[in-house]
Amino acid sequence: MTLRDWLWYIVRFAFLGLVVAAVVIGVQRWLNGGQQPLLSDQPASYATAVNRAAPAVVNIYSIGELPESYYSRRPGSVFRLGSGVIMDDRGHILTAYHVVADVNQIQVALQDGRQYSGQVIGFDRVTDLAVVRIEADNLPVMLTDDNLRPRVGDVVLAIGNPLNLGQTITQGIISATGGRMGVIHSHADLIQMDAAISEGTSGGALVNSQGYLVGINNAQFRGPTGQGVDGIYFAIPYPLAKSVMTALIEEGEVVRGYLGVNVGETPNTFEIYRQPGIFISGVDRASPAEEAGLQPEDYVIEIAGTPISSAAQGLSLVADTKPGTELEVKFYRGQELMTTVVTIRKLR
Repeated sequence: MTLRDWLWYIVRFAFLGLVVAAVVIGVQRWLNGGQQPLLSDQPASYATAVNRAAPAVVNIYSIGELPESYYSRRPGSVFRLGSGVIMDDRGHILTAYHVVADVNQIQVALQDGRQYSGQVIGFDRVTDLAVVRIEADNLPVMLTDDNLRPRVGDVVLAIGNPLNLGQTITQGIISATGGRMGVIHSHADLIQMDAAISEGTSGGALVNSQGYLVGINNAQFRGPTGQGVDGIYFAIPYPLAKSVMTALIEEGEVVRGYLGVNVGETPNTFEIYRQPGIFISGVDRASPAEEAGLQPEDYVIEIAGTPISSAAQGLSLVADTKPGTELEVKFYRGQELMTTVVTIRKLR
């Protein structure tokens, strides 16, 4: 091979290498939404998300009085520490109900140093949510997106005031949505993640990597002995929190339909009926379900003409039904397909 051939060989492969490099850079830029690809010496950061969301997360200090008891003839005091999320420019703050339950004074501290007295305008024990209002102007408001649907594997940031150390951010990933392990019921499905929540963080914000609200931080999972389990924490999902907040602001309470059944599963339920549904494990006494003739071990497959795909879906349908409404329920008792009509009452 001549020197000329060697030079041509080298130039050709160098050119090919440049073409491949240009293609790789172009693909990386496209995957990053047109942004320059991250260089190896640039650490990953969630600073943008924190800067967007953190100003709207407040510290909440609550003081209440304990009544006299057999052991103490003097009333005592209870002090609670929590966090909250500013949801609009009218001063409405979402927080956990247990942070502000049965207290006399609520102090709200913003991250810019301002402090205000807060007033509970409504609460919902079922979801452990409350709305506190402050009289203030020029408030930072949390970023929200009604179309946002968190997924298992999403990175999330929990923002709050743990142990009154000041605003703190912990990072984790979502490991489950929609409840699991029997800790959730149809009215309060939770997000499970491993972003740490400590005393004082309850009621704070769970946001995604862009700073949008994913949920309201709630609690750490506790085992059978009451001991907290590291790495398992819960938050109320934003759509549910928004629905509860709207009801509390507009109506002062959250009204839910009540059927009065306990649900469960048997290992061979689906094999027997070959379709999804709700296996009734128990019926409340004097409940709408009992009055309609439903019994334990009945298998509900349809409510108000809607096929039931899961227990959560069926009970959620009932919860969203206005009290006094009659619903036709189709169910199996053994191998017999039956129908009854249930008059929904208000959940208390």
